[in-house]
Amino acid sequence: MGQRKPLIENPQPWGYARTMSMKAADFVGLLFLARDVAHSVHLNTPSYAVHKATQKFYEGLPDLADSFAEAWQGRHGLMGPVTLMSADKNRDLVEFLEDQVEQIGKGRFEFCDPEETAIQNIIDEIVSHYLSTLYKLKHLS
Repeated sequence: MGQRKPLIENPQPWGYARTMSMKAADFVGLLFLARDVAHSVHLNTPSYAVHKATQKFYEGLPDLADSFAEAWQGRHGLMGPVTLMSADKNRDLVEFLEDQVEQIGKGRFEFCDPEETAIQNIIDEIVSHYLSTLYKLKHLS
């Protein structure tokens, strides 16, 4: 099996060295990137099912990102500038979203304690949004 392409072109995909932990601003930047990638696919697919699945994804993600950011900042104070990232434009969307789900799973406790259940629940909603989209892309298109 071939080697997978990196999630984004930057060799440090979260905008910081891998030895450091993910920050809340990096997480929000990851969500912004997913929104932009999905919107680009939405505009360029010949498949109606992919068109509709990506539309629902990119339209729902900003509200979820905003809910997370506001709750996190309500608990911790301002997070600072959102980390802006770029994606490999030739990357398969399903792989891209699966990789982001994996990164969220690995990083979520680096910027939010497990005991902060209100914020963790928002992260769960975000992951659910990704998984629902992955189901539609894999099995309905």
